[in-house]
Amino acid sequence: MKSPRKVYPAAALARVRDRLRREGRTVVFTNGCFDLIHAGHIRLFRAARKLGDVLIVALNSDASVRRLKGPARPIYPLRERQEILAAVEDVGYVTSFSEDTPRRIIASLLPDVLVKGGDWKPDQVVGREEVEAAGGRVVIVDYLEGRSTSSIIRQSAGASQKEKARASVTKASGGAGPFRR
Repeated sequence: MKSPRKVYPAAALARVRDRLRREGRTVVFTNGCFDLIHAGHIRLFRAARKLGDVLIVALNSDASVRRLKGPARPIYPLRERQEILAAVEDVGYVTSFSEDTPRRIIASLLPDVLVKGGDWKPDQVVGREEVEAAGGRVVIVDYLEGRSTSSIIRQSAGASQKEKARASVTKASGGAGPFRR
């Protein structure tokens, strides 16, 4: 059985949104780079999906991620991030945007509920004004402490440096390392 299409360009998704509105379905929206999916993201998607009938996730384009996060990001390119998110059960639709903020796509889709993680304050949420002016609401869901892509990358880089140091010590000691007899 073929799975339903989930990934749409923003303009085509606006037409899907119009259909969902006519059907009376509650649309929830969140956005982000999502370039290394972790448990915090999955919990965000699950909580967001419970707030309505359909969850739309908008991804920053690769160029947008680089501008926001630096030249070493994204970890995975847009097409792979779209494929990964499309496989997440709670995600109904996936789209992307090339700007640094999602204001334009939010204004186009006007979701009923705009969701961000607990590391955001309601007055900082881009698109809040547009959503609230259209009768929607902004919801901040709990943040999974210690789980951010940036912290995972830093931890991984630190672990990599420790491994290199261990390898250097092992090589210098003739290969036996700390277990030399």
